[in-house]
Amino acid sequence: MTTTIATPQRAPGDLRSTARRRRGMLGLLAWLCGVMFFLPFAWMVLTSLHSESDAATNPPSVAAPLTLQGYRQFFGASTGVSPWPSLVNSFSASLMSTLLVLVLSIPAAYALSIKPVRKWSDAMFFFLSTKMLPAVAGLLPIYLIAKNSSMLDNVGLLVILYTSMNLPIAVWMMRSFLAEVPVEILEAASIDGAGLPTVLTRIIAPVVAPGIAATSLICFIFSWNELLFARVLTGVVAGTSPVFLTGFVTSQGLFLAKVCAAAVCISLPVLIAGFAAQDKLVQGLSLGAVK
Repeated sequence: MTTTIATPQRAPGDLRSTARRRRGMLGLLAWLCGVMFFLPFAWMVLTSLHSESDAATNPPSVAAPLTLQGYRQFFGASTGVSPWPSLVNSFSASLMSTLLVLVLSIPAAYALSIKPVRKWSDAMFFFLSTKMLPAVAGLLPIYLIAKNSSMLDNVGLLVILYTSMNLPIAVWMMRSFLAEVPVEILEAASIDGAGLPTVLTRIIAPVVAPGIAATSLICFIFSWNELLFARVLTGVVAGTSPVFLTGFVTSQGLFLAKVCAAAVCISLPVLIAGFAAQDKLVQGLSLGAVK
C-alpha cells in the first residue's frame, strides 16, 4: 500500500500578498539604483554652487553657503572667455553628424533586414568590427590626412569623424528596429505601387519612430561627449565644449567648483534632450524585446 503526502495549497490571498511584496522589493531596488545613478550628478550640482574654499574641504561641506560664482566664471565674468562658440561648435557637429547617420543608416538597415542582401551577417560583422579598433590607434593617420587636406580646426572634419564613428552603432540599432516591421504592411504598399522613398518616409519611418528617436539621441550624446579627436584636431576656431571644459584644469591647480559648474552647463543640453525624448527612448530601446 502506498501513501501519498498532500502538499498544502496556498490561498489566493497569500499568492497576491507575495506578489505585492515582490513588486514592492523590485520597486525599492529600482529606486535605489536610480538614486545611485543620480547622486553623482546631484553632488556635482551642489559642488558647483559652493565657493572654491568650501568645495575643496575634506570632507566636503554640504551645508556651506551657496553662490553662483562658479557659473559666472564659466560664462567669462572674470576671464572674458565666452563658452558660446564651443557650445555652438558642439551643437553643430553633433546635430549634423546625427542627421547624416540617420540618412545613411536607415537605408542600410532596410537592406540588411527587410530586403536582406546576400551574406548580410558578414556585412553586420564588418560594421561591428570597425568599433573594435581603439580610437587612439587611428588618431595619427587621421591627423596627417586632415593636415594634408587643410581640414584641421574645422567643424566639417568633426562631422565626418562623428558620422563614421556612430554609423556602425546606428546600423545595428536600426536593423533591430526595422526587423520588427510587419511584412504585410510592406506587401500592401508594394501592391499599391509605392516606391522605395515612399516606403521609407511614409510607411517605415512612422512605424519605427521610437527607434529613430533612440538612435538619434544616442548618436547625439556620443558626438557631444567626444573629446579625443576634438582635442587633437581642433584649436581656436572649431573647439568643442569638452575641449573648453579641459581648459579649466590649469597649472595653478584644479578649481573644483568652477569645473563642476562648467560640467553642469555642458551636460544640460544632453539632459534636456534625454528628458524630452525619454518616452521615445524607452520605446525604442525596448522595441522587439517582448514577443
